[in-house]
Amino acid sequence: MKTESVWNTYDEAALTALDALNDNYRSFISRCKTERECVAEAIAMAEARGYENLEIIVAEGKTLQPGDKVYAAHMGKLLALYHIGSAPLEQGMNILGAHVDSPRLDVKFNPLYENHELAYLDTHYYGGVKKYQWVCLPMAIHGVVVKKDGTTINIVIGEDPADPVVGITELLIHLSADMMQKKASEVIQGEDLDVLVGGRPVAGAEKDQVKAGILAILKEKYEIEEADFMSAELEIVPAGPARDAGIDRSMIMGYGQDDRVCAYTSLEAILEMEGIPERTAVCLLTDKEEVGSNGATGMHSAFFLNATAELIDRVGGYSELALRRTLQHSCMLSSDVSAGYDPLYASAYQESHAAFLGHGICFNKYTGSRGKSGSNDANAEYIAKIRKIMDDNQVAFQFCELGKVDQGGGGTIAYILANYGMEVIDCGVAVLSMHAPWETTSKADIYEAKKAYVAFLKDCR
Repeated sequence: MKTESVWNTYDEAALTALDALNDNYRSFISRCKTERECVAEAIAMAEARGYENLEIIVAEGKTLQPGDKVYAAHMGKLLALYHIGSAPLEQGMNILGAHVDSPRLDVKFNPLYENHELAYLDTHYYGGVKKYQWVCLPMAIHGVVVKKDGTTINIVIGEDPADPVVGITELLIHLSADMMQKKASEVIQGEDLDVLVGGRPVAGAEKDQVKAGILAILKEKYEIEEADFMSAELEIVPAGPARDAGIDRSMIMGYGQDDRVCAYTSLEAILEMEGIPERTAVCLLTDKEEVGSNGATGMHSAFFLNATAELIDRVGGYSELALRRTLQHSCMLSSDVSAGYDPLYASAYQESHAAFLGHGICFNKYTGSRGKSGSNDANAEYIAKIRKIMDDNQVAFQFCELGKVDQGGGGTIAYILANYGMEVIDCGVAVLSMHAPWETTSKADIYEAKKAYVAFLKDCR
């Protein structure tokens, strides 16, 4: 079924609201370029709207009532917000689930070395990337260093206009006869994604004078020793803020929009809820989606199960059966992006099933790859319910697939939550240049995404 651009449907009031949302979103992704930064910012936003820390409530033995708002966080990278409804939890919750990790380069634990009077940081790429896209760009360093005494040092280098940037060099075209014969996947090897961080030798060091100079700067500014890299989480990300894109300013270009565009709109949707909803509303921001959702902060962990169990206990009447009923009777939008149709690469898409920028929120009945491998496949009954909610709330939406059947594919956290027996469908914003250092989205789709998430939290039952 053919969809149309939503831009011509907006009146002045809608355009004003659209611009305000996108200004705030652009600022958010400019400030928050790691999962830790996203979760810290989300907690600050939630506390400003009256959310309380569930861990403190549990420790103090307090009970929770309909209308109460709480959050649970784990390791600074995983967050669940709950706005408690009037209906018993066993009747289910309405869940928005997005991820806040994005493709990047992670600094290794013994990274700093010197080679012919140039200093480098050794890295390991994170998530699915085209490695050749990450060279010859200004990069920033974000993350934390934790010293042996437990002191945590936050690092951001390359974002302030007065800061230096770092980057990865590439072979000049004049000497690239052999390189130009390689496949795109082989042009840049993973071990070649080392970040150039210095080139000024300092007197006094017996050897590696450039490396010694870098260590001296880190010591002076951050009190960091070379051994502290062992207990650090430092990420190399594109430097600079997200920007309005297009001469008409209809789009946003920025780093990490997969999946922070859905995380931010999901967060805004739950934070603007007031009073007592009928069903408990949940916003879940996860880590590690880009590498399979494993580990202590991925969706496969027990965090959400444990946090929901604590919530049921504080509301009253916890039991294993109550927890299972709560999860099975819940409904979820897996708030994750889809591949926007790019006419310059039309052969990768089936146009009749593609997601178009400016046509509204995207629903993917299934993702996965080829034979729907690794996907959740939403029920027809649930899709019909979601369609009605969107239409009743005048939300522009489109149904799509990631691309042609045998072109590749990808997964989300949808199937993991569906393992509890709940209804789940993928629902997010179309993105151009997904997983590249700079991705592009439509402001109209961001606006419709927030409208969709608000409508879902309010009306799904």
